[in-house]
Amino acid sequence: MGTYINVGNENFQSALKHEYIDKSGLIAVVNDTLFSEWRYSCVTRCRRFGKSLAAKMLCAYYDHSCDSRSLFADLEIAKHPSFEEHLNKYPVIYLDITNFTTRDIPSMDIVPTIQREVKEEVCRIYPEAETLPEDDLMAALVKIAGHYNIRFIMIIDEWDAICREASDKKEAMDKYVNLLRRLFKGSNTAQVFAGVYMTGILPIKKYKTESALNNFMEYSMVEPGNMGQYFGFTKDEVKMLAGKYGMDFDELEKWYDGYQIGDEPSIFNPNSVIQAVTRRRCKSYWASTGAFDAVAHYIQMNFEGLKDDIIRMLAGGRVKVKTSKFQNDMSVIHSRDDVLTVLIHLGYLSYDWQEEECYIPNREVAGEMVNAVKTNNWQPIVDSIQQSKQLLQATLEGDCEAVARGVDAAHDDNTSILSYNNENSLACVLSIAYYYARNDYFIHRELASGKGFEDIVLIPRKNASSPVIVLELKYDKDADSAIEQIKRKKYPSKVAGYADNLLLVGINYDKEKKAHECKIERWTDPS
Repeated sequence: MGTYINVGNENFQSALKHEYIDKSGLIAVVNDTLFSEWRYSCVTRCRRFGKSLAAKMLCAYYDHSCDSRSLFADLEIAKHPSFEEHLNKYPVIYLDITNFTTRDIPSMDIVPTIQREVKEEVCRIYPEAETLPEDDLMAALVKIAGHYNIRFIMIIDEWDAICREASDKKEAMDKYVNLLRRLFKGSNTAQVFAGVYMTGILPIKKYKTESALNNFMEYSMVEPGNMGQYFGFTKDEVKMLAGKYGMDFDELEKWYDGYQIGDEPSIFNPNSVIQAVTRRRCKSYWASTGAFDAVAHYIQMNFEGLKDDIIRMLAGGRVKVKTSKFQNDMSVIHSRDDVLTVLIHLGYLSYDWQEEECYIPNREVAGEMVNAVKTNNWQPIVDSIQQSKQLLQATLEGDCEAVARGVDAAHDDNTSILSYNNENSLACVLSIAYYYARNDYFIHRELASGKGFEDIVLIPRKNASSPVIVLELKYDKDADSAIEQIKRKKYPSKVAGYADNLLLVGINYDKEKKAHECKIERWTDPS
C-alpha cells in the first residue's frame, strides 16, 4: 500500500463500520465517463457534505491493489452493469491537497512537493519504465503508462485547498493551476488517465471568463448536473434514519433540510443529520465547519444592498442572484452576486436555478447567519430578533397594545436598513420580528388562499399545540379592515384543519402617525 499510489480500501472499510447511507450510485455515473472525452470530473460541494467519503469510496472501488467486492456487494453499484467491468482494475493515484497545504504553510508552494513525492513513489512502484531524473511528474507518468500499458485513475480530494487557504499568494496558486493543466490538458493526458475525479468546495478557477481546465465536467452546488442526489441525504434517506434512531423526522427536516440541488428539491446536510441521530439531539453542528469567519467577512461588504438581501433572507424571503460572473476564487469578489455565489458554494445559501434565486435553507444555517450578523454589529436586526420572543407571546395572549409596541420597535430598528412604504416592506420587518416563532412554526409569506394571499401565516410544527396565526398587513389603512379581509377569504387546505384554533391578526401602519395599530381575534368557525 502506497502513500499516494494504490492506497487500498481501508478508509472506506472504516466508513462502512459506522452509519453509512448508500451513495455508491455515484460510481456508475463516473464509470460512464471513463475513457471518453468526459473522463475529467470536478465535483464540488460545501463542507461536511461527504466529499472525502466519496473520494475514499472511489479509491476502494477502482484500486487494483485490493479486493473490494465484499464491501460493495450489498450496495447499489453492485446491481449496475458496469460493476464488474471496472471493479479493482486500475492503479489509483490519490491526493488529498490539505495534506500538502498544512505542511507547506506559510509558503503554500506545494507544486515542488507534489512533483517530487508523487513522482518518487510512482517510479518506485513501476521501476522498469525508463524515467529520467529531470522528468516532471507528467513525463514520468507518460513513460510508465506506455511501458506497462496501463491507465491511471486519479482522485484529488480538496483540490481547491490552496486556492482557499493561500488566496493572497497568486504565484503559488498559478503554479498549482498550471500543474493541473500539465496533468490534464496536455496532448498525452488521454494516454495516461482512464478517468480523473476532483472534489472540493469551489468550482475550477476562471481566468477572465474561461475555466482554467475547460475539459472538465463540473458538478457544483449551482450546477450539479445528474449528481444532485449524491450531494447530501434525500428525504427518504432521512426518514429511514429517523425511524432507525427514534428521532422526530419533522425536527430533522426543520433543522437540516432546505437545499435545492439542481432538480433535487429536498436535500439535507448529511453530516449534521448523522450527528443529530447519533447524539439524539438536533442542534447546529456547523460551528466547526471553518467557514464562519469567511461568511462574516463577506456579508459586511454590503455590495449593492447586500445587507438588505441578508435581512430579507433571514425574514424568510428569497433574492435574485446571478452566479455566472463569479471567478471561483474567494479572494476575487467584485459584487453582491459574487458574495451570494460564494455563500451558495459554502452551503450558507441554497440556490433555485430555475428562478435564479437564493435563500437560507434551514434553521441550522439561519442560526449561523444570525451569528454572522451579530459579529458585524448589525444591532437593529439583532435587537429585533432578541425581542421576537416577547412579540410572539404577546400575540398568543391577544395583547394588541403590546404587539403594536413590538412592531413599532422592529420598525424603528430597521427603517434605516429597509425601505418601508408598502405591505411588502411591513411583511419583511414582521418576519424578522417574529423570528423566534420559527422554533414552533412554519412561517409562510404570502400563503395562497382562495381569493388572494395572506401576508404571513404561521402554522404550528408537529406536536405544537399553539394556534395558527394569520397576519394580514395594511399600509396606511386600518387594522379592522385587515381583519375583515381575512374573514372574506377562503382558507387554504393547510389552514382549514385548524378552524377551532386560529388567531386572526390585523396590523396597520399609519404613515401620518408613524405608528402601528393591531387587532387580534380568535376565529370561531361559523359553521
